[in-house]
Amino acid sequence: MPRILFGPALRILPIGLLALSLQRLVFAQHPVNDVKLQFVLAVVVAAGAVGGPDRGAVVGFVLGLLYDLGGTTPLGLVALAYGLGGMAAGYVHTLVPEPQWWMGAIFATFGAAIGELSVPFAEQMIGDSGWITPRLLVQIPIVAVAAGVMCPALMPICRWMVGVKRKKWKVMVE
Repeated sequence: MPRILFGPALRILPIGLLALSLQRLVFAQHPVNDVKLQFVLAVVVAAGAVGGPDRGAVVGFVLGLLYDLGGTTPLGLVALAYGLGGMAAGYVHTLVPEPQWWMGAIFATFGAAIGELSVPFAEQMIGDSGWITPRLLVQIPIVAVAAGVMCPALMPICRWMVGVKRKKWKVMVE
């Protein structure tokens, strides 16, 4: 029971609701070059960068479902896209077990690009036409770079959210 009460499952929801509130109240109201920055996606890829692909996928799916509940997309569409973005950002752990902040930011940028790009492709696959436009060539880099820039600031919060502790270096004295 304590694992459920104090585990990452219960910490994802408040952070996700706060991120979704900031997305709707701040980032949706202040677009950059007519592109709405995706703060929820930035939280997802930061969680993937600190927690690995499996935790990134779980956080992406949960926060994507929260995003879907308040949006106009079919339920689960953004959840799958954000899960894919979080998983892609988490692959930094295949290179090094404890990545530096800048490596996490680079992989978060790629994960955000994958997550943002998969939404219009999924919409196209289910029959909603008009999502794949030349505007994506402007939108995806702006969203991806913004998520990469926000990632170092979000990493400590996401480390707590997914329950990852930093490794402590031990000094060996002979």
